[in-house]
Order: sequence, then structure tokens, then C-alpha cells
Amino acid sequence: MSLNTLPADGVEFIGMVQPREQSEIHPASGPSIDPSYLIASAKAHDEAGFDRILIGWHSNGPDGLQLAAHAAAHTRKVGFLVAHRPGFQAPTTAARAFNTLDQLSNGRAALHTISGGDDVDQARDGDWLDKDARYERTDEYLTILKSVWAAKAPVDHEGAFYRIKGASPEVRSVQQPRIPLYFGGASEAALRVAGKHADVYALWGETHAQVREIISRVRAEAAKHGRADQVRFSLSFRPILADTEDAAWGRAEAILHRIRQIRGTAILGANTHAPQNAGSQRLLAAAALGDRPEGRLYTAIARETGARGNTTALVGTPEQVAEAFLEYYDLGVTTFLIRGFDPLEDAVEYGRSLLPATRRLVQQRLAGRVQVAAE
Repeated sequence: MSLNTLPADGVEFIGMVQPREQSEIHPASGPSIDPSYLIASAKAHDEAGFDRILIGWHSNGPDGLQLAAHAAAHTRKVGFLVAHRPGFQAPTTAARAFNTLDQLSNGRAALHTISGGDDVDQARDGDWLDKDARYERTDEYLTILKSVWAAKAPVDHEGAFYRIKGASPEVRSVQQPRIPLYFGGASEAALRVAGKHADVYALWGETHAQVREIISRVRAEAAKHGRADQVRFSLSFRPILADTEDAAWGRAEAILHRIRQIRGTAILGANTHAPQNAGSQRLLAAAALGDRPEGRLYTAIARETGARGNTTALVGTPEQVAEAFLEYYDLGVTTFLIRGFDPLEDAVEYGRSLLPATRRLVQQRLAGRVQVAAE
């Protein structure tokens, strides 16, 4: 699978693995890397039928490429979407590193571009650029990265942030023409860069109106580069499932209560300042509409945690949440990035119930469209 290619069933599912057990209700403890947990989680996603698994970036976390390479050696089919912040290594070395992962995993690598939305977190790794400058650097960085990946001869580049002479394109990817670029960021500056470079634009779980609006804006930016139809869209949620609707909402309220007890000691840290990034601000705007602003969307956890990361949920039985996914699919979303508050156990359950239910509904929708087109 490469660039805009979807699985045959028409929908892509991405999970997330951590180097140790941790979530908003499971505060991290012990060493920063638990190899046995990492392998168990990767295998669970592989066996559950996920298309990819995200490996995140945190300024205090282990290296994602090395985690992906280790997990790839213990899995068979699942791909690896490795979060990457431009600016912390040369784009030429990143080009080789990701192509190396693609070779070692037999074509299972993808890069998730996150330019960084928190000045405090950026400073921990020595980055002092403001947001607009970070996205200007990201634009140049991705331009070089793609040039090296596509080149048939050494690459030269001279720009505002990078000056390169004779960069080697020798380390190639298995996937052709290159590995896919996913992209996160919801500010005006981010959307401009996404429209130019993203194969898949990723946003967090929002209301239908918010999703329609940002898809329209990204497509408008992509149209400026002649690629309005070349960008797919990913939406992130934390599904909360149970056998009955009442039980699912009860579980959601129990998770919220547990988070209130912990008070910020989970993975996202104890940050108390208001989020700087536009994605978190959009989640808080949705939360301002109420804990249940529409359908199965549950925003109370986003509000409680300051929306630092993917923190909105869809709540219900597996079939009900699959139907909610289908509503977003009809808006243009073809990828769902999902993870649970009980990460390993939920990944297994998603593979047993939620993924098959959603794929069945999407296939029915696609079959209906074919029938209508033929009439």
C-alpha cells in the first residue's frame, strides 16, 4: 500500500503502540521502554487486522524509528506510521532512515509529519523557531525529502533552512514511487503545507461540521498545487465500546472519573498551560458545545485533559460506533486512527468487533454507490 492507495475494503485503520503500558487511565511507570509490552502490542494490532500502527513522538520518549524496526521484526503484515518532527535531523538523513525502515520491514513504513505545536516541548530539543517559521521549515524539509526519494542522481538544494550538495538517493524504499506522507496540524500555516505535500491529512475527532470545514480548506490548499484529489483524510478517535449502549456510556463516565482521580499524571504529562496548537483548540471548541455535542461523540475527556492529543471518543456498541464511522466516511474520511484507554485490551476488541463491522458497512456503502452509478 502506498500514497493514496486504500485497502481493497475501502477503509484504512491505524492503531497506536507505546513502548510501555500507558494511557490517561494507566500512568506510565518503570523504564521508558518495555520491549515485551511493545512486541505484545504490535502483535495484537497485527493479528487484529489493523493496516498500520502509529508510533508517536514525545520530547522525552524513545526513538520511534528504532521502535518500529524492532516491532517490524516481530510482526507480519501491519504497517508502521512513525511520527517525525522536521528540523531535528537533516532531511537527507531522515530520507535514508525511513527508506531503511521500509527495506527492513518489506514495504511497511510511512512518515507522519508533526511540526510541533508547543513551544515548551520544542525547546526541550533545542528548537526555538515560532510556529510560522516551523511550518516554513517543514515545507522546505519535505520538499528535500521527496526530492531525495524520487531522485535518480545526487540532489542539490539551497534554501532558507538547508543547503545541500550532492545528496545521495542510493537508499531506496520498497514502496514505489516512495513511502506515504501523513500530516498533522490545523493552523493556517499547517494547512498550506499539508495542501502541498500530504498524501493523508490527519485531524482529531471533531463534529461533522468541523470535519466538513477543514476537509474543504485542505482541498482548497491542495488545489493550488493541482492535487485537490490527491489528499485523503484521517480522523482520530478513542472508541469506548460495550455490549449495550448503556454499558458503553457507563464505561465512558468511569474513564472520565478515573482521569479526574489521576489529575494529569498520565502520558500527556501535567501541563497546565492552555494548548497552543490549533488541533487542541478545535477539540476544546467542540467540547464547549457539551459533553455529547452530536451522536456518539463524547468530548468530556478532551475538556478534562485540555485536549492534549487525541482525546475525543465515540461511545456505543461496536455496531453503533461503526455506523458513526460510516457517517464520517460519507464526509470524505477514509482512515480512522483509533486507540483505547486500555490500549492492549481495546486493540484486541477493536479487531474482534469494530473493524469488521465498519468494513462491512463501508463495503455496503460502496456497493450501493456502484449500483446507483449503473442505473
